[in-house]
Amino acid sequence: MQSAFSIALAGLFCLSCFDSADAQNVRRVAIPPLKHNETLAYSLQTVSVQANCFPPQLRGILAYIATKTGRRPMVTSGFRARGRSHSQHRHCAAADIRIPGVSERTIIAIAASAPGIGGIGRYCNGIVHVDIGPKRRWTYC
Repeated sequence: MQSAFSIALAGLFCLSCFDSADAQNVRRVAIPPLKHNETLAYSLQTVSVQANCFPPQLRGILAYIATKTGRRPMVTSGFRARGRSHSQHRHCAAADIRIPGVSERTIIAIAASAPGIGGIGRYCNGIVHVDIGPKRRWTYC
């Protein structure tokens, strides 16, 4: 019994060492606390989607889209360290979104009227790209 306990304890120690070593290599970004009764205007498709670095202007665009559609956009991609060198995702200034039950044409039309909108892209899988970079439009199919 004692040897099983020792093995379990050693395993936990190894995991804690791995977590602390890995944590030293993670970029930490401070996000302001939510105000009383404030919730995010968007949801994340998976826990691996990095959106905690979104600037207020991009969060405002997502909130605008949520208000106009009556539904929270689901962010399928946010910050990405890799990709095209000019991608706004690399600066945490872009979000790929979808809203179940709302067409991408509707999302694009609403995004186009959002204050501070930059780029708007359409992918043929129902995902719409919004960012706060320079104004531009595209479709990738």
